[in-house]
Amino acid sequence: MACWVAAAMHLLLLCNAAAAARAAVALFAAVDGTTPLPPRLSLAEAAAAIGTGDYDDGTTGDKGSQAIVGSPIVAGAMNDRLRALTSSFAIAIGKKLDYCIKDTETEWNQAFDFSKDTTFLTNCMKETKGDLQQRICTAAEMRFYFDSLMGGGDTAETNYVKPNVNCNRSSWIDGCEPGWACSAGPDQKIDLQNSKDIPYRPLKCQSCCPGFFCPHGLTCMIPCPLGAYCPRSSLNTSTGICDPYNYQPPPGNPNHTCGAADIWADVVTADDIFCPAGFYCPSTIQKLPCSSGYYCRKGSTSQTSKPSLVHRDGNPDHQYQLLWFHSSPSTPPKSTAAHLTAGCYKKSSCPPNSATQDITIFGALLVVASCLVLLIIYNFSGQILTNREKRQAKSREAAARHARETAQARERWKSAKDVAKKAGVGLQSQLSRTFSRKKAGQAQPGPSRVGDAGGKKNNLTDMMRSIEDNPESDEGFNLEVGDKALKKPTGKQMHTRSQIFKYAYGQIEKEKAMQQENHNMTFSGVISMAKDHDVSTRPSIEIAFKDLTLTLKGSKKKLLRSVTGKLSPGKVAAVMGPSGAGKTTFLSAIAGKATGCGTSGLVLINGKIEPIRGYKKIIGFVPQDDIVHGNLTVEENLWFNARCRLSADMSKADKVLVVERVIESLGLQPVRDSLVGTVEQRGISGGQRKRVNVGLEMVMEPSVLILDEPTSGLDSASSLLLLRALRREALEGVNISMVVHQPSYTLYRMFDDLILLAKGGMTVYHGPVKKVEEYFTGLGIVVPERVNPPDYYIDILEGIVKPNLSPGVSVKDLPIRWMVHNGYDVPRDMLQSSSQSESTSRGSMDHASSHDDAAPSIVSVLWGNFKDILGQKKDEYDYNKTSEDLSKRKTPGILRQYRYFLGRCGKQRLRDARIQGVDYLILCLAGICLGTLAKVSDETFGALGYTYTVIAVSLLCKIGALRSFTLDKINYWRERASGMSSLAYFMSKDTIDHFNTVVKPIVYLSMFYFFNNPRSSIWENYIVLLALVYCVTGIGYTFAIFFQPGSAQLWSALLPVVLTLIATQQKDTILADLCYTKWALEAFVIANAQNYSGVWLITRCGSLVRSGYDIEHEALCIAVLIANGILFRCVAFFCMVTFQKN
Repeated sequence: MACWVAAAMHLLLLCNAAAAARAAVALFAAVDGTTPLPPRLSLAEAAAAIGTGDYDDGTTGDKGSQAIVGSPIVAGAMNDRLRALTSSFAIAIGKKLDYCIKDTETEWNQAFDFSKDTTFLTNCMKETKGDLQQRICTAAEMRFYFDSLMGGGDTAETNYVKPNVNCNRSSWIDGCEPGWACSAGPDQKIDLQNSKDIPYRPLKCQSCCPGFFCPHGLTCMIPCPLGAYCPRSSLNTSTGICDPYNYQPPPGNPNHTCGAADIWADVVTADDIFCPAGFYCPSTIQKLPCSSGYYCRKGSTSQTSKPSLVHRDGNPDHQYQLLWFHSSPSTPPKSTAAHLTAGCYKKSSCPPNSATQDITIFGALLVVASCLVLLIIYNFSGQILTNREKRQAKSREAAARHARETAQARERWKSAKDVAKKAGVGLQSQLSRTFSRKKAGQAQPGPSRVGDAGGKKNNLTDMMRSIEDNPESDEGFNLEVGDKALKKPTGKQMHTRSQIFKYAYGQIEKEKAMQQENHNMTFSGVISMAKDHDVSTRPSIEIAFKDLTLTLKGSKKKLLRSVTGKLSPGKVAAVMGPSGAGKTTFLSAIAGKATGCGTSGLVLINGKIEPIRGYKKIIGFVPQDDIVHGNLTVEENLWFNARCRLSADMSKADKVLVVERVIESLGLQPVRDSLVGTVEQRGISGGQRKRVNVGLEMVMEPSVLILDEPTSGLDSASSLLLLRALRREALEGVNISMVVHQPSYTLYRMFDDLILLAKGGMTVYHGPVKKVEEYFTGLGIVVPERVNPPDYYIDILEGIVKPNLSPGVSVKDLPIRWMVHNGYDVPRDMLQSSSQSESTSRGSMDHASSHDDAAPSIVSVLWGNFKDILGQKKDEYDYNKTSEDLSKRKTPGILRQYRYFLGRCGKQRLRDARIQGVDYLILCLAGICLGTLAKVSDETFGALGYTYTVIAVSLLCKIGALRSFTLDKINYWRERASGMSSLAYFMSKDTIDHFNTVVKPIVYLSMFYFFNNPRSSIWENYIVLLALVYCVTGIGYTFAIFFQPGSAQLWSALLPVVLTLIATQQKDTILADLCYTKWALEAFVIANAQNYSGVWLITRCGSLVRSGYDIEHEALCIAVLIANGILFRCVAFFCMVTFQKN
């Protein structure tokens, strides 16, 4: 009660008295001749209504009438006085009730503009016999009335005011009863703007006029606002109550009849004066049923019809009369928006007395349409990409066919040259014999003939020698295949897809032909072949390391100990050893990826001390896990990596050539257009997936290629194919090292170097594969027959096999033996550990006791682990941050990478369209359920339904946003470590998600709006929902990146509920202002509350003040939601580049 009283105090105090005055203005205009005077209203009554007091009913007659009509001074003074009154009230409303009234003038017109129908004023003046102005409440009485209500507590029984000059314990006249009023008399001048003194009104008490309400405890009348229905009540003889206002006449006074309304408050307290639903009230004393084809909401002043600017009587000249306020009748107002009314939609059901239009049929139609769209998406989502891939495949197959035909023609040409060469040799020998005989028989004439023949012989010999020296020469011939001469175009000259593929496959066929001719290819031969084909040579990188030691920063545990050696370009090195030997750690240290460790020793790059991270653009690191995008094809995975990591100056044709070489060398041609596959969707085989994982690094033409167990899970044939491809890369000068488990003897013999590590990260052997058996034989370790050497050595280091070693040599001494063999300095701690291993049992007991004495505490262990984690995060950040680029390779910039990422994300979303369709279907169902169950309540302006909307949309959209980053998190870490742009990756994901940001509100509102049918427009709801989805999507990004998938889903489900409870329970607090749900709910409620006017003003102001909302904050709410979305996107990006969970 106190809430709406607080809102209504200022509203009624400033509105209703002025409304009554404006009604008098309308009557004054009628007297002045502007509007025809009602036939039953006398001039005396009009004079009394305007308060002139100069009309004598018994003496002047027509002369008095002429004096009133023709007096411009009286008309001007009254008009100026009332205009000043209404202007002051408008200013006061704007200051006092600005939290619930946005446009004072518009709201004023919608609530108290009675110029449309002044019948209730005419009737009241007739009842009061011209005494109307003496009965209207002044500003002082209005203030006193609402002050009394506020001081009376928050109960429904306090619908009366405190004692005053008219109604008190000693004087309680009939006008003090509810629904009754009295007059101040003709001798007392009433100033409506007087807010201090309450006039004395003891005379002529009678029931309140219809169209007015008379509060309990006051003797004055207040006009009911538009949208109210205030007839005179009637006595219910069975209950003794005045219906429909539920007040009781004073007992013992049979002459005191039931009066009019006694209160105007919020819809809960004073529901009786609201025009009921299914009816419309064009004036406060007239109630008409809603016709068929129209609907009338509660508090309506007209039944809905098609939008029209014409007045209801059909006269276009009257279209501006409803908005006449400060302007003269001949001047139209600036806005005619109040006349635009919405009628029933076509095909909707609006029977007579309809409170709302039944538009669920539109919702049903939209459900059917949505199902059809989702069905199309579900079945044909991949058709666009499939058709595109088919066109590309046709172009590629045509180019491959053309290349094969060209190669076959080249082979036929070589065969023809070989035949010509043999025929030329036979002809040469025959001519030699013939010329020899002629020279012996005829000496004189010989010179001239021999000279001629010699000339022919020399030309033929030169031609034969030319063919022998350059069998590829096409001199003297013009071979054409398909009417096109065999030319060697460059990659930069290629523009169309067909030309690019012809160029690429032509180069590949030539390389195959050269490989067949040179089975024992050397490094120099391959380099010369590369030069012949205009392929730029890769920079050679030699990595040398001395006494390389890695120690965890917190626990001080050593992962590598004094590893010395080098990795040379053009060679393939295998890293082997038992589990826990630090093989992966060693390769990570070489690649500069060892995090959380302290590094000691030297690492030289081409003989210089340089950070290895400066070369990350030309270093390929193949992780142990197959980190490949499962919803992309094999070719799309490889092509994306090639475009982002190859030089930006390289032409598209040359990049295609690189990709085609990798596909050909790895044997991926049959599955190039197949999806790699995910857990839910089957794709290529495990071996093919492993080769794709390797190919992602091969397509960027690295100078150093490091592979972590690339042959694990592969059969012997696949492993052999992979190693042959790596051998070809090594022949081009690539420095390759790889961790291998249990290689076959054939694979083992294909390696150039072997790095054998023992447990603890110590080197047992580092050198050529050809000399490993010789070295271990010198230590007494002989490999038995039919046993694979690397398996035997690893079994020895694991302790499974105990060989017969040379005297004084143990397995634990093998790392020291290797260091001594190569003349390396042996660390003192290694010598001590070796001596301790040979100690007696007593020494072992002493060591155990000393270990127990020096056992670290739990706190120190936890602190060490914490320092390890911090050190690891710092090293990850240092490696991934921008550093000096020493590779001299200029990769595409952020904008170009953004375009590449955008294309890839678009393909992934098209292939995941079924999942998107399921999201849309769930949103549709949520809209139907919430729209049906949470109907709009006029008391709260639909706050309950909007609360459920905020929770449901937040939950569903956050869950959808989680998929954007959760599934690709590992792929991002790999791409970021290779030098790709994190900003381009993040922005591409967000850009693609903007489609969902725009579409999801439409999907939800298409169901919710037509089943809930709020008063706010669908556009107003869409704007709020759009900002809400944008906000929660950013929050979903943060959860997806910072938390693990399970925790992220839990937070996404829990946060909207918690924040909504805080926003609705902790009002007007800083904590509530930090909740995005508060701003979303406020925006929804304000958008709906703005459509409640007239009699709803007190309800609107009371509801907004209870909720702590401000009608001026609609734009602020949208801005806060968008700002939250931007802020959480920044937080998500910061977490993405800072935190990396393993």
